[in-house]
Amino acid sequence: MVAMSGGVDSSVAAALLMEAGHEVVAVTMKLWGGESDTGCCAVSDVDDARRVADQLGIEHHVFNFGDDFERRVVAPYAADHAAGRTPNPCIECNRYLKFDRLLRRAEVLGFDRLATGHHARVVDTGAGPRLARGADPGKDQSYVLHVIDPHVLSRLMFPVGTMTKAEVRAVAAGLGLRTASKPESQDVCFITNRHGRRAFLGDRIPLRPARVVDGAGHRIGSVEAIELVTIGQRRGLGLAGGTDPRYVIGIDPGAAVVTVGPRTSLDTPATRLESWRWVGDRVGGEVEVQCSAHGVSAAARIDTDTMTVVWLAPHRMIAAGQSVVAYVDDMVVGGGLAGR
Repeated sequence: MVAMSGGVDSSVAAALLMEAGHEVVAVTMKLWGGESDTGCCAVSDVDDARRVADQLGIEHHVFNFGDDFERRVVAPYAADHAAGRTPNPCIECNRYLKFDRLLRRAEVLGFDRLATGHHARVVDTGAGPRLARGADPGKDQSYVLHVIDPHVLSRLMFPVGTMTKAEVRAVAAGLGLRTASKPESQDVCFITNRHGRRAFLGDRIPLRPARVVDGAGHRIGSVEAIELVTIGQRRGLGLAGGTDPRYVIGIDPGAAVVTVGPRTSLDTPATRLESWRWVGDRVGGEVEVQCSAHGVSAAARIDTDTMTVVWLAPHRMIAAGQSVVAYVDDMVVGGGLAGR
């Protein structure tokens, strides 16, 4: 079973598996029933997946997992914003939909493997399969896949994980696939460009105004919705002009207060963790830590006794709710969530 999102990567993944002699069936998940003009949930994406399957001469099916998506991804997304956190819904979709719900469906239907177009690799360590970064550093998606249970990695395939994005597009063009030059989307699939995050959250949770204060607690501005504010934010804080740039360094939803400070106030020697899971043996020494899907990793040590990431050099603050992923030699060795 190949999960086809309507993008070029999953299109090429299906083509490569067919070329290797596998029997391939394409499946597209219908996750979001509301309006969508971004991500992988738009009607046009489902249509692109179907047409590519037709080009390749393989079956194409659509599975409706909308209820699971609402319960596991959309509702927690809104709840996290209400609590002053910055969630990553794509990671939760991978955790609960692609590599749990869909994988279980594949097994019930008798498929041997589930394949996707993600840029990541499954490597055999001798002690079991492990998730590793994809070959293209600029497109690697291991960060958003780190939540996959290591025990199911042996049932997964990432056919484009050893390729660069340019190579993927070249293969698609050579096969004449309609997705060969299709642009990528980095947006949350259920947040439309037309209405945006404010309108989406405003329909689901109360949006409350908040005071903006400096490090001494003096009020210097206000925001219309504290639920839309995140650590490191600079714009939209209602601050008077003519001053040095100030950034969000604290969010207190209970008190309805946003604290700002200079750029240097964002630097921190450690980041608190609210959860952590090692993949395999605990690593006591230095690891590379990545804190966003497209961020640069930094050297650190994970102290699970105090539940902190201890940075080897001062690091920018991480918003509560963001995933923190540790690597050794491009292999995922652990992951968790940043806390306050």
